[in-house]
Amino acid sequence: MLRKISSLTTFGLALLASATSSCTSTTTQQVQPNILLIVSEDNGPDLGCYGNKDVTTPNLDQLANHGVMFNKASVTYSVCSPSRSTIFTGLYPHQNGQIGLATHKYRMYKNFETLPRILKQHGYRTGCLGKIHVNPEAAIPFDFHPIKGSNFAKKDLPQYAIEAEKFTTQSDQPFFLMVNFPDAHFPVQKQVQGMPAKPISSEDLEHTIDFTGADSKRLREFTANYYNCMNRLDESIGMLLTKLEKANKLDNTLIIYLGDHGAQFSRGKCSNYEAALRIPFIMQWEGQIKAGTINNNLISTIDIVPTILDAANIQGSNSLPGKSLLEVANTSYKKNWRDAVYAGGAGASSLMYYPRRSVRTERFKLIHNILQDRDNPHYHFYLSKQGHFAAGTQPSEITNASDQIKNAYKTWKNPPEYELYDLDNDPLEWKNLANDPQYASTLEQLKSKLTTWQLTTNDPFADPKKLDMFTKEVDRINEVYPNHSYKRDKNFKWEYPNYFSK
Repeated sequence: MLRKISSLTTFGLALLASATSSCTSTTTQQVQPNILLIVSEDNGPDLGCYGNKDVTTPNLDQLANHGVMFNKASVTYSVCSPSRSTIFTGLYPHQNGQIGLATHKYRMYKNFETLPRILKQHGYRTGCLGKIHVNPEAAIPFDFHPIKGSNFAKKDLPQYAIEAEKFTTQSDQPFFLMVNFPDAHFPVQKQVQGMPAKPISSEDLEHTIDFTGADSKRLREFTANYYNCMNRLDESIGMLLTKLEKANKLDNTLIIYLGDHGAQFSRGKCSNYEAALRIPFIMQWEGQIKAGTINNNLISTIDIVPTILDAANIQGSNSLPGKSLLEVANTSYKKNWRDAVYAGGAGASSLMYYPRRSVRTERFKLIHNILQDRDNPHYHFYLSKQGHFAAGTQPSEITNASDQIKNAYKTWKNPPEYELYDLDNDPLEWKNLANDPQYASTLEQLKSKLTTWQLTTNDPFADPKKLDMFTKEVDRINEVYPNHSYKRDKNFKWEYPNYFSK
């Protein structure tokens, strides 16, 4: 049993208050750069520059060729709202409170100093195109926000570039612009309003997306349309960059592109496997970042806030868990940078509740399934093939798969307390080594790392009492509000922010 955790809210507020109070105005000798943050939805590193030969992504490939491409980038949580909360706060979701989807009324703790607020205090105009998807949105104010919805229909994508040009040309003041594109979120469309220009079909593919371990005509069609989403995303980003380049708004501009988490196929989004946590992450800053750099350090989205503050010459707090990526951007690998990255997970909604934590080192991944006596609900959601889970692998589709893959699906359905994977020899995480005596010392080392991280970051799930309270709250909600009906109750509020902070 771990020791009782101190106040989570107090801890989080102290971190961000320190980040703000210690900021100093940019000196007159250094011109603040513009910052363009591009975020796509629900996609792993399925780009040409990352080696996927089934997609056509010349614009993102060029961005990588002119900057740095990070090979081992991870998110802190494989669901949209928690992942994005890290981008805005520089904190893990269990530190800021956004531990589930905003549409399911999960919310951050109050009074956080978020990225747009800090940048605005230091001379930046701030803009956002697309969804924010974090509660309360009032904590993340932008000066310019004409496109607000999720746009899962993928319509009118050229408008993102048009609005970006409007915003960036209104003033010579340095800008921070976040552009949130809807691709490749489900539903995955083959073509929308002529985009992508040359869609591919299932007949063009030799296999489905690899981490499912299954193959069928149905899965190939979903895979093809997922790749069409990536091609459409690239065309959208191409229009954006072309507009800003013609307007001379890419000079002295730090461009960061990343995905918010992995693709929504079985063993992907909502899990802690690499297919869910590993993302594309590219940075370009002419004159500051060496072109064509491929970086193999472990990085995380907790590094985004420190990186942007560093680039803007704003002194952030050393207490934030991340580090500026400018320290490693110009190297292929920097020793003693970081030996592990961490991720959480609780479930996107009440019915998906399944708490877990994970740690990844250069070679190994450990997943701790905290309530391993329960079935993993995500397996059943994917099995249902409903809504955004339409591409879920079916038992009939793994009939011809190897026994190892069949066993991996059994592990995903009924996980043991610990899963250990050798990513060098098993990058798709098919073989759980947690019970292999040969890896006993590795298992204990990673368990120790995970425990230390939980205590250091004041993880409420490391406190058995708080974990039990939250589990009972979730079970009570599922009983009183069947099938997520709490979403329609205007008076519904989660209680966990109150007792997590005590």
